[in-house]
Amino acid sequence: MAGGSAAGGVPDLATAWLRVFLDVARHGSFTVAARTLGWTQSAVSRQIASLESALGGAPLFDRLPRGVRLTEAGRVLVPHAEAVVERLSGAHRELAALRQATGGQLRVGAFATADAALVPRAISAFRDRHPGVRLTREEGLTPALLKRLAADHLDLAIVSTTSGAPLDDCTLHHLLDESLYVAVPLGHPLAAEPFVRFPQLADADWISGGLRPEGTLLDAVLRHGLRPRVAHVVAEWTAKQGYVAAGLGVTLVPTLAADSVRPDIALVRVLDEGAPARAVYAATLRGRGLTPTARAFLGALREAAARIPT
Repeated sequence: MAGGSAAGGVPDLATAWLRVFLDVARHGSFTVAARTLGWTQSAVSRQIASLESALGGAPLFDRLPRGVRLTEAGRVLVPHAEAVVERLSGAHRELAALRQATGGQLRVGAFATADAALVPRAISAFRDRHPGVRLTREEGLTPALLKRLAADHLDLAIVSTTSGAPLDDCTLHHLLDESLYVAVPLGHPLAAEPFVRFPQLADADWISGGLRPEGTLLDAVLRHGLRPRVAHVVAEWTAKQGYVAAGLGVTLVPTLAADSVRPDIALVRVLDEGAPARAVYAATLRGRGLTPTARAFLGALREAAARIPT
């Protein structure tokens, strides 16, 4: 970096000048500083002369018969030089930590059923490998998570195709395709069946996360020309299971939540030939490169997804 004055009268200083200045001040000698740095004494002298020139020409050291001593200008400069060098060193350390995924922050969002097994397993593996990364997680519906992603409040969001939310602004990293199960009470006539088709459930009372089936798992029923009768609107997944166990209706369960069902209900696989499976993705904002930490977490997500039977 050349010397001179930048906009606003701020001197244009080379970092090397400040480092050499601090070494000379620490050792009280151009010769010792040069030996420490692996430079020649004349090279150290030139660096100090350049720094003095950039700062207006005032000498920073008094030359003594044996060594040097800080002038008043030099003593004023020391704490500022130390602060600049420390801040730059800190920036270097943090950037290196980001490159190596050993530090920094990762903000993750996920829809509720992904939090049943997929996300906690991925977080556990990620933290074992990258304990220095500050990982924060929030839960929400896919449309809300996509808005958070677009507003730069999330680095990565686990989303699904159920909601019908537009995914065009995202880069989608496929994790898995889910089958659907219907949860029924243990004494239900279908509880012992190997599978069920939606028309067999035409007269069922449903426990759903919304009064309208659109945008919920019940959206799959509409493809068969059926209008499911929503008897109870229950948002929380474990509460839905309680309603099913009490005989108040049935509910749909995706693969991601299948391992977490209570023992007093039965899961029966829904056979829905020709229907697209619900796809689960890790979404990142289109045009934004994956950071090393996001790439590492995506790898942990894929490993966790591979262990979930579909």
